[in-house]
Amino acid sequence: MAILVLSSSQLGRGRGPGSSIPPSALALLVGVLLLQLGFIFSYVAAFHDPHPHNIPIAVLAPEPVASRVVTEINASAGHVGHASVATSATAAQRQLESGAISAALLVNPHGRTDRLLYAEAGGASVASAVQEIATRAEASQHRRVTFTDVVPLQPGDGRGLTGFYLVIGWVVGGYLMAAALGTVLGPHPASRRLAELRLATIVPYALLSGLFGVLIVEQLLHALSGHFLELWGLGTLVVAAAAAATMAVEALIGVAGIGVIVLAFVILGNPSAGGAYQTTMLPGFWRAISGWLPNGAGTDSVRRIVYFGSHGVTGHLLVLAVYVVVGAGITLARSPAIRGGFRGH
Repeated sequence: MAILVLSSSQLGRGRGPGSSIPPSALALLVGVLLLQLGFIFSYVAAFHDPHPHNIPIAVLAPEPVASRVVTEINASAGHVGHASVATSATAAQRQLESGAISAALLVNPHGRTDRLLYAEAGGASVASAVQEIATRAEASQHRRVTFTDVVPLQPGDGRGLTGFYLVIGWVVGGYLMAAALGTVLGPHPASRRLAELRLATIVPYALLSGLFGVLIVEQLLHALSGHFLELWGLGTLVVAAAAAATMAVEALIGVAGIGVIVLAFVILGNPSAGGAYQTTMLPGFWRAISGWLPNGAGTDSVRRIVYFGSHGVTGHLLVLAVYVVVGAGITLARSPAIRGGFRGH
């Protein structure tokens, strides 16, 4: 087998005009290679060794038992749980149903079998983790624990991943729409008027994307049910955020902005979104960026809308709105205010 090795200088200096690869093409290939390696690193680093980090757990027990259990959980190696004392079983269940905590350990003062309430809708990996944490804590006290799922997943929502894939589809659709416009019309609108028109196309596209995304998961696949209008509105905002951000980055640095968006929304955004593993199971960097990217903000919003009465979605919606407003502002700011701007793209 013959192996041919060419240096970059040999690739760039062909004998004829049709036999050379221009430096810009080599730079593009290097950029693609770096994105590929970044993809591998980000996904494997995020998922290869998931561990729980400060999972919120409430403990209901008479004193001093409650304080002892809370201290034991909080002092565990790796800070796997963050426990606090619950005031009552009703209050603990209310916290679970709002998504404020991931589990509640109810200690039976009259026996040796306790009860762990958890919410699988908050994430299958987190549900498994809290059961393991409770089992370990109970075993150290020579006690047993039973498990009750207070907020179960809907029948069609296998392992709670529907919302994650729905949001990923919305994000991909948003940045592909903007990238396509940038490819066909050029990344830099020739005038403020054309920039406004380009931004205006986001609105109907985002509305249709949000609508048909919800129709697919609800009506066609029956993966989720209920909350149609809320999810449609969320999908519209997610798509608009991804599209506006892509247009802004293209307006700043041209077609290379597509690579930046792939880095942010695919390489970093997908593994940090809390889909396969929820954010409390991810390493620190991916936990930190999750809620600041459309992927994570959207995924957690779907989960909270469908299962937790929309508690805690306001912050996520504000993040998405900032992407839209800032993205549109940058696109307009980078567009020249030329009268008669319809002369070019």
